[in-house]
Amino acid sequence: MSDDVKDAGLVAMISSILGGGKRADIVAPPPLTEGPPTAPTNGFDPVEAPIPAAAPVKPDDHASDAAPAVTKPVEPPAKIATTPDGKQLLPAEAIADLVLGELRKLDDFPASGVSVTVYGYRHWNAMITFAPFSTTFQNATRFRQAMPDLVFKLRRFVQLEI
Repeated sequence: MSDDVKDAGLVAMISSILGGGKRADIVAPPPLTEGPPTAPTNGFDPVEAPIPAAAPVKPDDHASDAAPAVTKPVEPPAKIATTPDGKQLLPAEAIADLVLGELRKLDDFPASGVSVTVYGYRHWNAMITFAPFSTTFQNATRFRQAMPDLVFKLRRFVQLEI
């Protein structure tokens, strides 16, 4: 890895910590490829990964004589645990993601530099913290004032899983 790439990564990490989405210099990431990565050619012809062809399925007249094909049963999706009240039992990380998702719907909510921590037990609560320079003081105050109402509404549907 070249020193320029290391320096750009270090600058990006420091600026994301200190300045949210602000960067000192813009470094374009390498373009994404659709296929699997290939080695550099160095003057040789590129080698394509072979794509196996599916074998055609022929109907068999003697299907009843052969052993039945074993198919793997389809598993139903995992059920979400619920309480007798009908509330969903979710871990703290999932509840924090719910709270953060609802807060992102507010105007001028920062794209990065925000952390939500869920704590407590039966009457769980949430705390929001902002990285320096991620938002203004007025907006942070507005988001903090919106938290109690949001938590109150979510407590009706979600219970913290211990």
